[in-house]
Amino acid sequence: MQIPEVYYARSGDVAIAYQVVGSGSPDIVFVRGNTGDLLSTWEQPLLVRQVEDLAAIGRLLMLDKRGTGLSDRVREVQSLETTIDDIRAVMDDARSERAVVWTGLSSTGIGLLFAATYPERCAGLVLIDPQVRGTRSRDYVWAPTAEEWRERLRAVRLGWGDRHYLESLAREWAPEMVDDGTFVDWFVWHMRRSLSPGAALTSFRMAMEVDVTDVLAAVRVPTLLLPLPTQRERATYAAQRIRDARVVELPWFEGIFTWIQDDVHRATMDATSRFVRSLSDPTSHERVLTTIVFTDIVASTDTAARLGDVDWERLLDRHHALVRRELARFQGVERGTAGDGFFATFDGPARAVRAATAIRDAVQELGLQIRAGVHTGEVELEDGTVAGIAVHIGARIAALAGPAEVLVSSTVRDLVAGSGLHFEDRGSHELKGIPEPWRLFAVG
Repeated sequence: MQIPEVYYARSGDVAIAYQVVGSGSPDIVFVRGNTGDLLSTWEQPLLVRQVEDLAAIGRLLMLDKRGTGLSDRVREVQSLETTIDDIRAVMDDARSERAVVWTGLSSTGIGLLFAATYPERCAGLVLIDPQVRGTRSRDYVWAPTAEEWRERLRAVRLGWGDRHYLESLAREWAPEMVDDGTFVDWFVWHMRRSLSPGAALTSFRMAMEVDVTDVLAAVRVPTLLLPLPTQRERATYAAQRIRDARVVELPWFEGIFTWIQDDVHRATMDATSRFVRSLSDPTSHERVLTTIVFTDIVASTDTAARLGDVDWERLLDRHHALVRRELARFQGVERGTAGDGFFATFDGPARAVRAATAIRDAVQELGLQIRAGVHTGEVELEDGTVAGIAVHIGARIAALAGPAEVLVSSTVRDLVAGSGLHFEDRGSHELKGIPEPWRLFAVG
């Protein structure tokens, strides 16, 4: 068997390793869960079968996420946002304009966020065992509890890389193969090549913190859910919140891998093939998920009165220049100004938060303080204008921020899991004109 060539796409300063398998249409981007290593994938015949059968449906782009396998190890932690940046980089490098994203498990949030943010590049979404929240809550009871996560993280911290621990993981994830010494040996080495001990701990911690429940309603691309037989209710939760989502049940199996048992693998590939064949020509998407930032100068009226018109205008010009510099640095799009305030949008929540804090810090050299509000939600885009309830929520959040404070909604806080950003809880607030209260957080 000839292993496909490995290519590298540049995602900022990070090199992302990927392979191209097959040459059909449409393109399919295979985003694996916590782990993944391109080269040792080809040492496991059952996994090779999955890859080749996906490549028979369309041209397959298979990548190692940053920090895993052959991709660059990075010091900063991996987040949903950086991973969807990596997917776009791979697609660009492979000259792929649109693709079906095939993922699931702990990478469910990556697929959902990509589909909601870039619907023009996502022809469809296939999710194996969709997991939309990492930690159990009152309305999402299928995730591990906080105590269970503490035990899992402790075990990963102490055991990752150790054969005994990885063999126990094989028993949990692939119980039907525990008596196959060749498989277990491959599994141990595949895990070791996928993640270093530190990267494994970071990856599992991100899986614990992620929450994309607020994104579900913003997904408007065709979506197929393939639940594990033991987790049908978990998939139903997602299916009820994703517009026109399709659910196909798989034959009974244990563990988490659909590519081991012959009948499960065949059912998975058949469902994927039918779904891909059903996809229609691309349509324009006027509603997308975006992150909104509002800023304005604290005590601007008093400052203008103190300085006088001429000096105030000069100060405003310098303020505007600094704001626009930071918007450009963090890939924001200026949508409007009103006096001393700015309205901008970003395609990633972590970039938006970092831009808002950079603006806050930059204008201090002018003797000014700003307040900022950040929210992620679905908006309507038409002729460069942005509209929707999410815009009003962002504006209301900004109005509640104190001097030199950046306030974010709970949606933003949940979506930046793994980004290294820290927040302080500011409690629930009624927002004028918004029916439900929102929990707000200040950037630490």
